[in-house]
Order: sequence, then C-alpha cells, then structure tokens
Amino acid sequence: MNIKCVIYNKILLIVFLYLLIVLVWVCGQLSVDSSELRFAKLIETSIECQTSAIKNENQLIIFAPSKKIAGTLAHSLCTDDVVAKQYGAVVSYWRYNTTESFEFVGKGIADLILTKNNIMEAFKAETTYNYQPVVGFSDYTAFFISAKEKPKIAKEYFLGKRIGLLDYPTSRSGHILPKQIFKELDINLENLNIVYASSHDALRDLLANGKVDIIASFWQESDAKRFSKNYITPLKNNIAGTRWYLKMPHNNTDLLCSVQAHLLAMSQEQSLHYYKGAQSFWQCDNDVVTFKRDEI
Repeated sequence: MNIKCVIYNKILLIVFLYLLIVLVWVCGQLSVDSSELRFAKLIETSIECQTSAIKNENQLIIFAPSKKIAGTLAHSLCTDDVVAKQYGAVVSYWRYNTTESFEFVGKGIADLILTKNNIMEAFKAETTYNYQPVVGFSDYTAFFISAKEKPKIAKEYFLGKRIGLLDYPTSRSGHILPKQIFKELDINLENLNIVYASSHDALRDLLANGKVDIIASFWQESDAKRFSKNYITPLKNNIAGTRWYLKMPHNNTDLLCSVQAHLLAMSQEQSLHYYKGAQSFWQCDNDVVTFKRDEI
C-alpha cells in the first residue's frame, strides 16, 4: 500500500510540474507581442528590392562577388521598365569566395551571375541552362609578384620561399596556374611553404607586410603604389576575364538587352580601370538582336 501511495504522489507531482510549465509558457506568449520579435541576421548575404509590379511573384535572382555590386545592380534593375514587366522583385546574393558560386551555377539558381568561363564549362551550364554571356572583361595576365626582386621560374628559386596563394581552387591566377608551374618544375607542394589567403587583396597585404616573399595574382594599376613593376614575372598571358551570364531558357532578348545596358553603365562607375573596360557580347541597337563575338 505504501508503495502505491509513493507512486501515486510522484505521478501527481509530475502532472503538477507539467501543468505549471504549460501555464508559464502560455503566460509568456500572452505577455509578449510576437510582432516585436526581430532577430538580426548574423551574416547578411542578400538584398531584395521591389519593382513597380508588386503583385508579380516572379523574382530575378542575381549572384555577385561583393555586396556593393550586388546592391548597386539590384536597385538599378528594380527601376527598369523591362524588368518590371517580367518580375515583381530582384534578389541579389553576394559571396566573396568564388567557390560559393558553384551551387548558383551548377543548379541554375541564378538568372544573372558574374563568374568565369571555366566554371561555366565545368558545370556545362551554358548547354544545360542556356546561360549566355552578356558583358565581359578583358583578358589578363597572371604574375608572380615579389616586393624585393624579380621572381624566377626555377625549382631552386621557390624552395625556401614563403609563397602566397589563394585558398580557392577556381582562381586561375592565384591558384591553378602557379600550381601548374610547380608541377612542371617537378616540385612537391609539401616541400613548399605556402600561405593561403582568402582574396587577392589579402595576398597583397601579406606581401606588403612581409608575411610572404612572393604571391601569385594579376597586376593592377594601383599595385604600383605598393610594389615595383620590375619585380613581376608572367605566368600566362591572355587569360579570359570574368563575364556576366544571363540564363536564357527563352528567347528573352528584351531582358538581355536591358540587363546588358545596366551592366555597361555600372562598369563606367567602377574605380578600377579593368572594370571600366567592360564590353558587350550582343548588338542591341537594331531590330534584330545579334551575338557579336565568341570571346572578349
């Protein structure tokens, strides 16, 4: 009998505690206005704006390499009449690491994306999703850059050097080409002192601050303020520049020409000479829209 009483009392206690917890939760819900609960995003990775067609549920998806470009392009396209005829909003995503664009290209998520032609080729995205190049940037040359001497393409030169490379494998100038050089020179990567960086700017900071002896990157006009042009050695010339691609499952030439015009206008506002030199792939001045060239 005593055992039954003990068990009964425990059951009553458990039920009481459970009901008490429910009562406290209900009181908490009634005392808090859920509309006031707003949790800030820890990492902001996109921006959205509405077109004049606010009832249209279709969204134009953009993928850009930086927040500034993503925001500028989104707000520009949201005011466009052609875009408003087809979309109710423009959503622009950005990532600073090139590898993070793989999903947007590989799954065809992005309607408009700035990426490299070798990534498009790797995912066969041009044939799978009919991505078309709209605006491209000039070919460039990859270099080994040093702060104190002209780099040599020789096995003995690299041994013992602190070498700065990019930590994402799709970069041609900062990763692919220098590693190809090392392979051609029969250098085991394990025998090299490689320091990886997350961006080309970070590579330049490593070199300027004496953290590395040499980096692999491209040369830009502003580099002359920090380094000597006498201390660069080319790895490869005529590397295809990045391109803006538009997904074209339909022959949507109105959208293509409108997007191209916005991209060209945006390029003129860039501070770097390289990005000012954007060139179009399509002839939109005539009644019939035509493709101008295969490469820029």
